[in-house]
Amino acid sequence: MTNNEQSCALFTDFYSLTMAQGYWKTGMNRRVVFEMFFRRQPFGGGFSIFAGLQTLIDKLLNFGFSNDDINYLKNLKIFEDSFLEYLKDFKFTGSLWAFDEGSIIFPSEPILRIDGNLIECQIIEGMLLNTINFQSLIATKTARVWLASGKSSVIELGLRRAQGNDGAVSASRAAYIGGARGTSNVYAGKKFNIPVVGTMAHSWIMAFENEEAAFNAYADIYPDNSIFLIDTYDTLKSGIHNAIKAGKKLASRGKTFGVRLDSGDIHYLSMEVRKILDANGFKSATISASNDLDEYIIETLKNAGAPIDIWGAGTRLVTGGNEASFSGVYKMAARENKDGLLEAAMKFSDNPDKTTNPGIKQVYRIRDEKGMCIADVLVLDDEENREHIEKGCSYSFWHPSADYRNITHKVTGSAEPLQKKRISNGKLIVELPSLPEINAYMNRELDTFDQSYKRLLNPHIYKISVSEKLRSLKLELINNYSGIDKWD
Repeated sequence: MTNNEQSCALFTDFYSLTMAQGYWKTGMNRRVVFEMFFRRQPFGGGFSIFAGLQTLIDKLLNFGFSNDDINYLKNLKIFEDSFLEYLKDFKFTGSLWAFDEGSIIFPSEPILRIDGNLIECQIIEGMLLNTINFQSLIATKTARVWLASGKSSVIELGLRRAQGNDGAVSASRAAYIGGARGTSNVYAGKKFNIPVVGTMAHSWIMAFENEEAAFNAYADIYPDNSIFLIDTYDTLKSGIHNAIKAGKKLASRGKTFGVRLDSGDIHYLSMEVRKILDANGFKSATISASNDLDEYIIETLKNAGAPIDIWGAGTRLVTGGNEASFSGVYKMAARENKDGLLEAAMKFSDNPDKTTNPGIKQVYRIRDEKGMCIADVLVLDDEENREHIEKGCSYSFWHPSADYRNITHKVTGSAEPLQKKRISNGKLIVELPSLPEINAYMNRELDTFDQSYKRLLNPHIYKISVSEKLRSLKLELINNYSGIDKWD
């Protein structure tokens, strides 16, 4: 799918359009505020990475219906001609606040806010969630893989197993944010200026009369980029020895080389290959590994001392592995009343975990004197009641769902508001960072969280709290709602 196709306003759920026509017919196209948050950490982890923001911004700025789109909707015999006339000039005219892309994020906190009219906020829902959920899932998976590797070189190799064209391209972008140093996807490399990497497949070796000839030919053509795949026939009996023969010819030209393992017992084979390389004077030769790697396999290999320099991760990286989706949702937080004022909106549910926090909100990240993150706090951020958290002041912070649990905390380090305005009235108002800048920001932010939040097994749960005023508003709305619609 091309970016133009994703910017098409038909990239939405059908009910968004039927509701939009309903709002239009009943004169309900008032101002509203929606927020996106997610409900649980993927992979059983302790953190997630916010990704997809710039992709979303590009889509919003180009969102609209073509004449073909309008004709398609007309042929459905559902939409009135006058409503379709309205859609012909439809574009996003709202405002967008969001965390910085690459931010470390946690459940329940609004990572993104849309302020606009009800119809546009409704129509963009599916596209918004599709964009942020997928890229955040893959960026988070990649960060876990990268941390498990000890922050060594991770390469994304997932094009052939990704979920369609856009799945492959978006995954490459998100993986780079999450810590991958390059991709095998040439189109993604061009589109996002990501380093492209890769040397040979088994078919290269099988196309030649023998393995030695295949390696020598490759070394002659690509002397500065020779990584020999040594498991086509037998890694230890032939592959590594033929790689060394080709490597000696490269060395005579002042060049280095590497080898790649793509099957077998990676730990055992890498240990043996390292011994053979070192014994032949190639201590600088690199060893790469691939073959359905994920963070758990990589951590196990690292802990066992496997001498792997470069990790190639494909299928389990770009598909999310054992986690099919990111749990992001998009809910109304405020709506304009009959007097033209914004009032808090709240979703109630028989499932307490699906009850939302009402009102327009900001998120503050609280750090200690050393700059380490200790908690995020949700506060009210509407025009009439905007809260601030400042260094040196003490506050009562409440558990977001268990309203009887609270702590009193004096802010001794910084208190940083995380949501920042990016689009105002349909216009981009900030300069967007480059992809390497987003990755560098992610890296710096990860370093401000204790290792206990980043471990794979039973990570510590980071504190997310709500302010006293936000808690009071929520309880007020709950009490007001509990007095209506009673059974007789």
